[in-house]
Amino acid sequence: MITADTVEMLAERLDAAQTAAADTPSLADTHEFGIEDAYAIQAALLARRRARGEHLTGVKLGFTSRAKMAQMGVSDVIVGRLTDAMRVADGAEVDLARLIHPKVEPEVAYRLCRDVEVADPTVDIESCVDAVAPALEIIDSRYRDFRFTYEDVVADNTSAAAYAIGAWRPAAQVSNRAVRLLSGTAEAVGSTAATLGSPVRALHALLDMCRRRGIPLRAGQVVLAGAATAAVPLAPGVTSCEVAGLGTVSVRGVA
Repeated sequence: MITADTVEMLAERLDAAQTAAADTPSLADTHEFGIEDAYAIQAALLARRRARGEHLTGVKLGFTSRAKMAQMGVSDVIVGRLTDAMRVADGAEVDLARLIHPKVEPEVAYRLCRDVEVADPTVDIESCVDAVAPALEIIDSRYRDFRFTYEDVVADNTSAAAYAIGAWRPAAQVSNRAVRLLSGTAEAVGSTAATLGSPVRALHALLDMCRRRGIPLRAGQVVLAGAATAAVPLAPGVTSCEVAGLGTVSVRGVA
């Protein structure tokens, strides 16, 4: 375990990288720390953002691809936090100059209609969801040359940078819907089944992680279930995501 002072120092380093849009070397280059420390750094990082007036708006899941888990040598999903400063309206502009090396992923978003009692072993998280929508997540690792460890990613709030959500629809099964992502000349196609076999499984994985990490889930928050395709660079111009049967969502990158 690293000290509380070191947690704050590393959180400050990541916060400075994000606010200045300037990359930083892997924390693991200079410090040895475990997954508990990584979540402590993430919490300290979010505390800094909240002290500046940001409000939590939801959570996001990472490593929901079995292939990605195998690549990183892990068996758990990871959880990051979303704030109102990360929220982008459907079709709105994203200032690329405020990001380091942004990429974008197509996802399914869920909306929580009531607080989730994460400590209650009988809680049914699916019953706490009232709507689903197509979403774009913009990720922006703060690490130089994309050199990072599993713990680095968690500490960096799972690379969370921005997100946009399309029109909400009543909650429905979206287990195997075709997904298409376009960003500049890059295209990625896939299926919602890439997210743990079905995005709804991400909800259950999230509940387990929130129980273990003491992360609350509140009414009105959104859940980004995880990428349905590989991430592609966020290009200037329109980036759009279409999820069959759910609709579309887009943002406009401005250089």
